Amino acid sequence: MAQTAPPAGVRNNTAFRRYELDADGVTAFADYRLIPGTVIITHTETPAALRGRGIASRLVHGALEHIRADGLKVVAGCSFVADYLDRHPEFADLVA
Repeated sequence: MAQTAPPAGVRNNTAFRRYELDADGVTAFADYRLIPGTVIITHTETPAALRGRGIASRLVHGALEHIRADGLKVVAGCSFVADYLDRHPEFADLVA
């Protein structure tokens, strides 16, 4: 599978162990834990002002691209990420 760069704006905030995406002055984020070779995304949070605009999907997409670029696998530890992975088979190779 071809490597692609993470979408603009999605960043890995390693100090807080979360992927972040800013929009309209607020931040959506996906918390994670690391185990050897794997990122477990434990929780996603989208501020109420950003809901219904696809921000969480952009965030998770970007997080998965970061994970791919880092050569890691992912475990969906929250229902939103599990549902996203079910709807996006192009990320099936990342599932641990």
